[in-house]
Amino acid sequence: MKFEGIYTPAVTPFAKDGSINRDGFAAVIDHLVSAGVHGIIVGGSTGEYYAQSTEERRELAEFAVDLVKGRTALIIGTGATRTEDSVAYAKHAREIGADALLVASPPYALPTELENAVHALTIDRAADLPIMLYNYPGRTGVMMGETFLSRVGRSKNFQAIKESSGDVNRIHLLARNYPHIEMSCGMDDQALEFFAWGSKSWVCGGSNFLPKEHIALYEACVLEKDFTKGRAIMMAMLPLMAVLENGGKFVQCIKYGCELEGLDVGDVRAPLRPLNGEDKRSLETVVATVKRTIAAITSRT
Repeated sequence: MKFEGIYTPAVTPFAKDGSINRDGFAAVIDHLVSAGVHGIIVGGSTGEYYAQSTEERRELAEFAVDLVKGRTALIIGTGATRTEDSVAYAKHAREIGADALLVASPPYALPTELENAVHALTIDRAADLPIMLYNYPGRTGVMMGETFLSRVGRSKNFQAIKESSGDVNRIHLLARNYPHIEMSCGMDDQALEFFAWGSKSWVCGGSNFLPKEHIALYEACVLEKDFTKGRAIMMAMLPLMAVLENGGKFVQCIKYGCELEGLDVGDVRAPLRPLNGEDKRSLETVVATVKRTIAAITSRT
């Protein structure tokens, strides 16, 4: 599998009673497929996997397979603290026909690099599917360092890594020392830097509600190799990225952005709380400006 293009970690819509809104989820998937994203991730942190039961995660993954129907790539997240749970999610993903897995470090456990490598390789052996690693030490507490990468890189299934550390030196490290593992942007405000260093994919929560704008940056930098145009698009997107990361309200902002696009996704689950009125107005203003500015940029070419 080639990890190229825009991969959207899909939100999970919830009804007013807190249950999963299946109609809302179907609308999100159709919206993303129609917009032309290159892959959808279900069971990621943007999808609030941590606030869902095992049964809900399995049912949502099965529903996603039925909805996508091969129209784009479908990646299932295996995030869990216990290796046994991650293995179970991986096996289930294979059974239902997912295209690939998203494998993160187990949160809170703080494994060593070798322990973390064994964790990832155990998931790999259980499912034998293409894998996108997910390096996000800010949430898991551990870095997928060189010892880890060298160990897991021996398996052909570890084909990509979503790099979300925020350390630009990691971009250099991955590009230079691990070219056999596709480097995927997982830090939105560094997307231009990732593309400049050879990344061909971007896992971006904002593409839930602005897919065409995110695709425009990918196409400018990767397909057209026009970094002048890419810089202009990136400049337009930076205020959005600043709002999304403001005050730890990323998922709340993504969900409200979806509401602005007419998608019924509901509120976040506890322990998170929805945006207040001021936050909503700020996002509305930024989104309108981003859409208008990028539309003007792309219309000139």
